[in-house]
Amino acid sequence: MRLNLLAFSIVAGLGLAHTAQAAEGMWVPQQLPEIAGPLKKAGLKLDPQQLANLTGDPMGAVVALGGCTASFVSPQGLVVTNHHCAYGAIQLNSTAEKNLIKDGFNAPTFKDELSAGPNARVYVLDDITDVTAQVKAAIAGAGSDPLKRTEAVETLEKKLIAECEADDAYSCTFYSFSGGNTYRLFKNMEIKDVRLAYAPPGSVGKFGGDIDNWMWPRHTGDFAFYRAYVGKDGKPAAFSADNVPYQPKHWLKLANQPLGEGDFVMVAGYPGRTDRYALVSEFENTANWSYPTVAKAYKDQIALVEAASKDNQDIAVKYAASMAGWNNTSKNFDGQLDGFKRNNVLAHKQKEEAAVLEWLRGQGDAGKPALDAWTHLQSLGEQSRKTQARDMDLGMLNRTGTLGTAVRLYRLAIEKAKPDAQREEGYQERDLPAIEGGLKQMDRRYVAAMDRQFQNYWLQQYVQLPAAERLPAFDKWLGGDDKAAVDAAVARLDGTKLGSLEERMKWFKADKAAFEASKDPAIQYAVAVMPALLDIEHQRKVRMGEELVARPLFLQAIADYKKSKNEFIYPDANLSLRITFGNVKGYTGLDGKVQPAFTDVEGVVAKETGKDPFDSPKELIEAVKAKRYGGFEDKRLGTVPVDFLSDLDITGGNSGSPVLDAHGRLVGLAFDGIWESVASNWVFDPVMTRMISVDQRYMRWIMQEVAPAPQLLKELDAASK
Repeated sequence: MRLNLLAFSIVAGLGLAHTAQAAEGMWVPQQLPEIAGPLKKAGLKLDPQQLANLTGDPMGAVVALGGCTASFVSPQGLVVTNHHCAYGAIQLNSTAEKNLIKDGFNAPTFKDELSAGPNARVYVLDDITDVTAQVKAAIAGAGSDPLKRTEAVETLEKKLIAECEADDAYSCTFYSFSGGNTYRLFKNMEIKDVRLAYAPPGSVGKFGGDIDNWMWPRHTGDFAFYRAYVGKDGKPAAFSADNVPYQPKHWLKLANQPLGEGDFVMVAGYPGRTDRYALVSEFENTANWSYPTVAKAYKDQIALVEAASKDNQDIAVKYAASMAGWNNTSKNFDGQLDGFKRNNVLAHKQKEEAAVLEWLRGQGDAGKPALDAWTHLQSLGEQSRKTQARDMDLGMLNRTGTLGTAVRLYRLAIEKAKPDAQREEGYQERDLPAIEGGLKQMDRRYVAAMDRQFQNYWLQQYVQLPAAERLPAFDKWLGGDDKAAVDAAVARLDGTKLGSLEERMKWFKADKAAFEASKDPAIQYAVAVMPALLDIEHQRKVRMGEELVARPLFLQAIADYKKSKNEFIYPDANLSLRITFGNVKGYTGLDGKVQPAFTDVEGVVAKETGKDPFDSPKELIEAVKAKRYGGFEDKRLGTVPVDFLSDLDITGGNSGSPVLDAHGRLVGLAFDGIWESVASNWVFDPVMTRMISVDQRYMRWIMQEVAPAPQLLKELDAASK
């Protein structure tokens, strides 16, 4: 690794203090020297320096899936993650007649494993490079023009990524930390042939469904297995029957000591987003508008699909992955909103921000730049909020099936006329395989009648906007602002041919002139509204350019303030690699009831109703009643553990993260948090924060007694020796 992680004692721009707590903190790898003491105190038996080697054991086994985390667990490229992380691949390979979502899947041999889809990826970390100095020089060189600042950073990002990806085996990602105080480039081997090896029945992998989501006690077997494949030369290659299993340098071994309450655990993963350093005004907008609005929209879409799928199993299967995401997000947002009120988060944020502002005022001229930055950020937020309802409605409409396809393909045609380095991010040559993959797998996630309902829903939302918020170009295309206009527009769109794969692939290769001459109604929509969409993008880039200066200034002030109080600080989550650690621990609920750290297989049977989502396989019920524990029972529990709690600090994106014991061995997979702590994305709750994980002993018990996969058990056992 070019980046010597142990050379860092304090990361520039983060303002780290010298203390840390076990529970709180999504630590970037560069901070590991800072937390070596707390790691050992919490119970880590490994040398912390071993964790600093990101391509060594065990960290080298941890991989990203692009939205979830996973890990290698055998020298034959076997990858373990959550069932809900593999859900898209399970759904993609399901039909109404052969429903793997319901029945599960087990590949007896390598040749029986199924492609997870053309866009499925496993990203293996190879290198991290700090590029802060280059980015800050680019920003300074752009002068006072905010648009030029944004464009300067984008140009540099593309250049750095192009250099990083000179070897096409790699995919590189540019990350901003702490509002732009630090920038890093992550280089990953990009494995492009990912196959589904095993998934338990849905009544195990999704046991409890949306009812139990974010709840404890939990009894969900949220696990599945992929396998990573490469060409015979060992390099990443697209799906081919000639490919062979990837042989990782490192893989995780299963724990050889039973996990118990109080034991040390840690997670390495790729958490998506937290907002602990957001402004009060940003929090208020989230609590008062963003979360309630998005949650309602998702619930409305869920209701549409549920009604349409009652008599149409094809819709139920094709929209299963979307439904799972909408359900999870809407329930998460509802939980956060409850937590905001219950924990008086607004008052906490107001007190925190007021203290920083007062501290800055006390510094006189030295504090003025940060105070001015805070004022400017307030103004930028107000500008953005003026059009947020419109931007959301159009954004969601432009992600529906055929309209979303038309907009993206037309934009691609526009961008392809430019040199690759000047194209907009998302439309460069490096992005074409992902676009093509999306076009090819659309058939598995699209039904014209359902898409029509989504178009109607979002158009109805748009016409309810105040006239001042609407776009003239969009209004002209729509031809009115009432239900009749919406009905007529949806009827016109019925004539599109983009529901056909052959048609989509034709337009994938078309030029701008062909789009502008097209009579296809979805393409005509894209051509009509594109100038307005590009103008919105232009305005966003201007605001971004303003933030590139203001946001780092104020976040550095927060860091300096916390450092002055000997408090620690770590960057908000941003989908980059983080480490969090703590201990297995139960909690006392808001009702005063003490909740144990573990659930067990008897608890699964106790919840059984025989109806979804509490309809376990009969093999599971019979095994539990016969006390057929298969050697996986914990003597302290007297039975097989299912899920367990710990006080680790995680968020979305950590799903599938390996939970490691004090010796770096696999004890489970992170998959959820509890309802009481869901608001920790904004303000960490040291008392109630709990991570829910599936115990690896339950995973193996399922694979032995319920949905047998003897070949995988043998592979896992051999890999752990």
